[in-house]
Amino acid sequence: METGSTETAGDTATEPVWTGLPPGLLRMRRLLLVVWLGLLTVGVGLLLGLLAGVVWAAFALLPLALLVWGWHMLGRNWLSWRYAERADDLLISRGVLFREETVVPYGRMQLVEVTSGPVERHFGLASVQLHTAAAATDACIPGLDPAEAERLRDRLTELGEARSAGL
Repeated sequence: METGSTETAGDTATEPVWTGLPPGLLRMRRLLLVVWLGLLTVGVGLLLGLLAGVVWAAFALLPLALLVWGWHMLGRNWLSWRYAERADDLLISRGVLFREETVVPYGRMQLVEVTSGPVERHFGLASVQLHTAAAATDACIPGLDPAEAERLRDRLTELGEARSAGL
C-alpha cells in the first residue's frame, strides 16, 4: 500500500499546471443560446398558435426545454476546457463525455494565430489557433482574454522558433 502512495506523490510532482478558460466565454455562449432558442420558442409558439390552435402551441415548450438542458451542458463543457504550457509542448484538454487531450510540441508548430470574430470582440474574447504540419494535430484554445491570447501566441512562437524541428 505504501508503494502506491509513493507513486501517487511522485506523479503529482510532474503534473502540469492547468489554466481554465475565462468566464466570459461561458457568458457569451449562454447568451447566444438564450437569444436563438428564445426566438425559436416564440416563433414556434406564435406559428402553431395561429395556424393550429392554442393546444398545439404547447410544442413551443420543446425549444424551452432544450434551452434549459443546453444551459447546463454549456457549463459542463466550459469547465472541461483547459490548457497547460510545459517545457517542450502545449497540452489542451477538453470534453465531458469523451475526454480529448491534445499535445502540440513547440518544435512542430508552423503558425500560431489569434482570431476574434465580431461576437467574440463584443465580449472581449479571442481564440488562439495552432497549426502544425499534420492537420490532425491542429488545435484551438477559444475564449481567451485578448491580452492572454497575444501573450500565449508570442510565447508559443518564441518557443517554436527555439525548438524548431526543421522538417
